[in-house]
Amino acid sequence: MIEKCKELLAKPFFRDFRTLAGLWLLLGVLAAVMKMHSHNNFLVFRGSFWHAWQGLPLYAEYPQEYWDINHYGPLFSLLIAPFAVVPEWLGLLMWCVALSLGLYVAVRRSLLTSGQQLFVLWFCAHELLTALYMQQFNIAIAAIIVGAFFLIEKERDATAAFLIVLGTLVKIYGIVGLAFFFFSKHKIRFIGALVLWSAVMFVAPMVLSSPDYVIGQYQAWFVDLVSKNSENAEALMQNISLLGMTHRVTGLEFSDLWLILPGLVMFGIPYLRVSQYQHMAFRQTLLASVLMFTVLFSTGSESSGYIIALVGVVIWYTAVPWQRNRWDIALLVFVFVLSSLSPSDLFPAYLRKEWVQPYALKALPVTIVWLKLCWEMWTKNYEPISVNH
Repeated sequence: MIEKCKELLAKPFFRDFRTLAGLWLLLGVLAAVMKMHSHNNFLVFRGSFWHAWQGLPLYAEYPQEYWDINHYGPLFSLLIAPFAVVPEWLGLLMWCVALSLGLYVAVRRSLLTSGQQLFVLWFCAHELLTALYMQQFNIAIAAIIVGAFFLIEKERDATAAFLIVLGTLVKIYGIVGLAFFFFSKHKIRFIGALVLWSAVMFVAPMVLSSPDYVIGQYQAWFVDLVSKNSENAEALMQNISLLGMTHRVTGLEFSDLWLILPGLVMFGIPYLRVSQYQHMAFRQTLLASVLMFTVLFSTGSESSGYIIALVGVVIWYTAVPWQRNRWDIALLVFVFVLSSLSPSDLFPAYLRKEWVQPYALKALPVTIVWLKLCWEMWTKNYEPISVNH
């Protein structure tokens, strides 16, 4: 069966990036069409522009426009502008297509090999659709993290800094791009660019309103994020993370710091292996770790946010110089079945409603992969394996 699958995927149709470009474009269009009459998240996003334009609070409830509250930074009100000023249906279509093609371009312009790119784009297509149905900015976060890493690899530190600041001032998650600082060959330039872009993007929303309004909204955003973090712990569809899974499975109440602090130590240990920095495989694996860590250790993680983690899973699997074994293959399948398929109708509804959702089990396969990744980064040699002919 495995050999037949390999033969099928080896056919030119499946290895042609035009096929994948068309598929990812189609997924963006399909999601927009399917959600044309039910797209609350996009209404929230769209509303942030008009509320900023009118000088209204960005983090208040507007029940006559949509349910829920905006949780993105004031910069987002400017970023969403091109999608808000056009008719609603067109804005939704443009938004979904922009998200889909944005991540596609980030993968294609990376330094991943063609084989790695093909694997990412095929493996993550279903998860992309899940995120697109929710019009999620997490797709852009995945593109930002991948893009920032490879821009640093290409010594384009100023552009990498732009992406990191953009992601941070929209949804905080972008700050994880700083994890790649030690791989920069131009650290002073990188720091300078971070400072410059932070200043520029902080004031950028002022073109829609006034300095006092924007400063006030940044303060309100901080208050909103603190409040949202507390609410996430109790929400069934939030905190789908290692943190949430642990609380729900054990039924115990304790501070998340008991998990976050050991997680940070485990994440940070590979930085001590400075001799491994020279190997692209090691650096790519750290990228994979960042992508998974971002989701596993956030109380704000949603099911649709796993597009970030699954890109990391594929990079973990494909980056290493050694041959992956059957256990690794089984783990990859486990990720696809439980972490990607579980929210869909392709997965048994009973298992989803009675086990996966209540216990946040979508996080389980990715957690196992991340733990294995940590062990590999602590112990393995990532030097390319030379083949003697």
